[in-house]
Amino acid sequence: MASTINIAAYSDALVVLGTAGIVVPLVRRFGLSPVLGYLGAGAVLGPLGLGAFIAEFPILYWLTVVDAKNVAGIAELGVVFLLFLIGLELSFERLMAMRRLVFGLGSLQIAVSTLLIAGIASLAGLKGAVAVVIGGSLALSSTAIVLEVLAAQGRVTTTTGRASLSVLLAQDLAVVPLLMLVSILGANTGVSLGTTVLSTLVHAAVALGIIVTVGRVLLRPLFRLVSGTRSSELFIAATTFVIIATGVVAHQAGLSMALGAFVAGVMLAETEYRKAIEATIGPFKGLLLGIFFFTVGMAIDIRVLASHPLLLIASVLGIVILKTLVLMLLARAYKLSWPVAIETGLLLGPGGEFAFVAIGLALSLGLVRPEVASFTLAGTALSMVLIPFMPALARRLLPLVEAPKAPDPVLSIAPLAKRRHAIVVGYGRVGQVVCALLTEHGVPYTATDHDAATISDERRSGREVFYGDATDAAFLSACGLAEASGVIITIHSRNTVTEVVSTIRKLRPDILIVARARDAEHARQLYAAGCTDAVPETIEASLQLSEAALVGLGIPTGPVIASIHEKRDEMRHALQTAAREAGVTAAHSLRARNTNKPAA
Repeated sequence: MASTINIAAYSDALVVLGTAGIVVPLVRRFGLSPVLGYLGAGAVLGPLGLGAFIAEFPILYWLTVVDAKNVAGIAELGVVFLLFLIGLELSFERLMAMRRLVFGLGSLQIAVSTLLIAGIASLAGLKGAVAVVIGGSLALSSTAIVLEVLAAQGRVTTTTGRASLSVLLAQDLAVVPLLMLVSILGANTGVSLGTTVLSTLVHAAVALGIIVTVGRVLLRPLFRLVSGTRSSELFIAATTFVIIATGVVAHQAGLSMALGAFVAGVMLAETEYRKAIEATIGPFKGLLLGIFFFTVGMAIDIRVLASHPLLLIASVLGIVILKTLVLMLLARAYKLSWPVAIETGLLLGPGGEFAFVAIGLALSLGLVRPEVASFTLAGTALSMVLIPFMPALARRLLPLVEAPKAPDPVLSIAPLAKRRHAIVVGYGRVGQVVCALLTEHGVPYTATDHDAATISDERRSGREVFYGDATDAAFLSACGLAEASGVIITIHSRNTVTEVVSTIRKLRPDILIVARARDAEHARQLYAAGCTDAVPETIEASLQLSEAALVGLGIPTGPVIASIHEKRDEMRHALQTAAREAGVTAAHSLRARNTNKPAA
């Protein structure tokens, strides 16, 4: 018997996935942000867009989203995964260093912006309670889009990134009392506001304490156990479990799931599994965030735009300018530079996703009239569309408030060479010797290994080695392959070495790759796969044996070393020639060896 399924839910999911597979690539082709693609598609294909005409044109049932609730649950996970990844970029030490901005700058921004916006709403004729709810909702900013924009530019850990994250964390914490205030005002039960606030804060502190305590005790052993199985499926399952479990614990205590996941990410940032986790959940985060942005776009009511276009645009610009000025002045008061203050203010000036939650709750409780809620949400969504353009606007506004500084004369001196890091794959006995010599010569490196026990021992000894699979392109990217100057492969598994070389060469055709080979035949295979220099163990052993024997027999050291180098080059040339004759050209490898440097 055929099972009964929710066709509407599947139809809506197909629309969102189709957007990710068709619309977003087209947007990227024109050099625009994928965020704008999702927002625009949500506005057009949502229930308030073309979905409103399903009765007149039934075919639109399969081309639009019928019910936003069908994808809302999955969309919320996008923000959760994003905050978890942001937590991976931090540590408890760095977070403690940000507490001044979180509880100082962030709290002041929320308080001042709420009061000013509530005052304007009161002047517009809204009642006091409604004005406060509107003010508190619009004072919040978009955690998802702001951090996505900063992460895409690799600027989360910059001063602007830390300042923005500090304010956003304060806003996430403020969501709890805001929703509680809406519930109290809507229910009108007469319960003491102070008592409710205190109770909520106690529950929140207990929940965070549980997450941190349990996480510190169990997270590292859990991932050590899972990584020991060498199963990527189990690793993905464990990572997803940790993210959602911490989010659920936080949610049950009245906090946001995103905040719980953020704390879990901070704890895992100090472990050897950070980069492997980042590579594992990266694709999930991108798709889930896309669904979230799509649902935000669905809140843009085109009918409101058409009926009150000038008023809506004026309101959006007014709120953005007001919040930007407040944050700029507060940032300067906290000794942040003008560039940081301007860009942080512009990034956080537009509205945020939590406004949809707060105003939606107020609407359901009858606290806010439907027309007011619709207008406010449309303006919030419209303001969020502006966020990807804010960094460029900040660069244009900076000269208006700060005179350009004279360039440092030292900057005009051409550098002798670019110093980039090396990636060492394998941290066994050979890898440790390689890393020691790199350190001795001042070459920065990132060491990785796929053996969980080895990684645990080395981390306990104070060595910074990361767990991960070097055959995974996402893991290599997380290790900074795009900026690396070379990769040194020291693992002994014949097939794995060849696979790693092939993966790296596809991602970086120009990079230097030096790999350990078992024998001459294996070295030939590595040259065919694109290795720059393969070092066969058998040949190197014979060369070192010959060198020791010749010197011991009384032959001068200089001529012996010269002949050994000549023999090594002769054998290397023979292996490369054999690889070419096998039908695989290694021209890119030879070019990389001849230039001995990556392309800029």
